[in-house]
Amino acid sequence: MHTREEQMRAFGRLLDVLDELRQKCPWDKKQTIESLRPNTIEETFELCDAIMKNDQHEMQKELGDVLMHTCFYAMIAREQGLYDIADVLNTETDKLIFRHPHVYHPSQVGAEHPKPLPYVPEDAGSENDQFSKAETSDQVLKNWEQIKLKEKDGNKSVLSGVPASLPSLIKAYRIQDKARNVGFDWEKKEDVWDKVREELKELEEELNREDKARSEAELGDFLFAVINAARLYHLNPENALERTNQKFISRFNYIEAHSIKAGRPLTEMSLEEMDALWNEAKQKESNQ
Repeated sequence: MHTREEQMRAFGRLLDVLDELRQKCPWDKKQTIESLRPNTIEETFELCDAIMKNDQHEMQKELGDVLMHTCFYAMIAREQGLYDIADVLNTETDKLIFRHPHVYHPSQVGAEHPKPLPYVPEDAGSENDQFSKAETSDQVLKNWEQIKLKEKDGNKSVLSGVPASLPSLIKAYRIQDKARNVGFDWEKKEDVWDKVREELKELEEELNREDKARSEAELGDFLFAVINAARLYHLNPENALERTNQKFISRFNYIEAHSIKAGRPLTEMSLEEMDALWNEAKQKESNQ
């Protein structure tokens, strides 16, 4: 692994190349914060794909692309006289220190070389003293929600920290998780199944009535309850669903490959034939 000095030189090299490209490359010259946004979303999803595949080589590449975008945005902001990459890094570092009072005293915010506890300046009081004890990750998460509300530019309410543009499944999980951190949760995780069954029953009733609007509303309630159950059992519903997506794609591709090999389009295969191939693909998975 590289030394800290080598890591800093590599980061400086990236900044130098970005500065030069901004001056000399026609594509880089014309980019704006708005024009970069779609690319950033794409790069983020490519990183997520690599993570799901546990492909460390691809992760290394995609992490670089995401980091490049971060630096590019900061470079554009510097040109506009707003802030630069140092401001971005210092703001993030200060936020980390402030949100970890069980590791750092708040007086270390802004320090070039922050010192972890038990270092405590004699004359330094702390409005975060009530959060200075956190021995488990759950305690840390609960403290975070309260600490964020104390930040100058922090969340104005517990749920305001959930981005509006998040995909709905992830958003539901984050909403529930943030509510849990302030004590709004089931006392016993097993109790959630009554809610899941209740919502499923209500969905079935509306489907039988063929009321599309109410059925859609009840489907949302049912999915929200299932996501809640996953959270309570420490399962990530986004990861679980993506694994199922990939499993379906793999098995369906197996069926399609056999149809091509047989010279028959899928539309001419019976459901029984496709089911048999599906089970073959499933059996091959279990034997791997």
